[in-house]
Amino acid sequence: MVARGSDVRPRAGRRVRLAGLGVAATLLTLLTGCDIDRAFSFGFPQGGITPQANRMYDLWIGAVIAALAVGVFVWALIFWCIFRYRKRGEELPVQTRYNMPMEILYTVTPVLIVSVLFFYTALVQTDVTDTDKPADITVEVVAFKWNWQFNYVEPGTQSDNGTVVSTTGSSDVIPVLVLPTGQPVRFELSSNDVIHSFWVPQLIFKRDVFPGEQAKTEFVVDELQQEGAYVGRCAELCGAYHAMMNFELRVVSPEKYERFIAQMQAGRSTQEALSAIGEEPYAVTTDVFDTRREAQNFNN
Repeated sequence: MVARGSDVRPRAGRRVRLAGLGVAATLLTLLTGCDIDRAFSFGFPQGGITPQANRMYDLWIGAVIAALAVGVFVWALIFWCIFRYRKRGEELPVQTRYNMPMEILYTVTPVLIVSVLFFYTALVQTDVTDTDKPADITVEVVAFKWNWQFNYVEPGTQSDNGTVVSTTGSSDVIPVLVLPTGQPVRFELSSNDVIHSFWVPQLIFKRDVFPGEQAKTEFVVDELQQEGAYVGRCAELCGAYHAMMNFELRVVSPEKYERFIAQMQAGRSTQEALSAIGEEPYAVTTDVFDTRREAQNFNN
């Protein structure tokens, strides 16, 4: 009896130590997060400025919570089996097989989980990629090695003949795309050379830009919800100066936007128009690099 008792104590001690290590590892994982909000965003980018971005965020959080719930349930079953059916002697435990209710449970449950996730993913994806929505503002985005041109298009017309004003980046000036809050915006994307990618991180969405008349792509955002300056980038490796192919999205009030367009129509440059509406004339989120690239105007 003494020998058996001395064997039980070390095993119990090992289990306590393992449990303590598990708790310590869990706390260490939680404490390495920058803050509570970031920890509970589960790695998803924060700061979305469109309704679509918020819907994608909600979908991600829901999917992660579902995955954690399934994981905790499975881990609980594993540890319950380990402790409940651990070896206590030489006698073989009762063997259970052909348990129909159990087999139905672990077949139907995963199908239900996947079906629910698929349903909500399809809803959000359809909304994000819907190009049939009406838009108050249309901007043609022209990508080229290695810069951007933004053509503000007259509502109800095609970009080929309805361009009101344009902003083109150069080797000296980062192009600034000015848009208002509270209005749906349609982006029409095209490339004049190779594949590029239009990406503003706060949109939580990017779209590849392909060369060729028939390869034009577009997307619509319901509205921009927050004023501010947001960096934009090319997210497709496109050549020597890919890393320098930046722009800035400047979101302003509708009143400022109307004044900006009026200033541009009066012949002001983008920087002069921005100054006239009380905005910083140059990009504040990214800097110009010392390169040899030259601005190209594709309207001519």
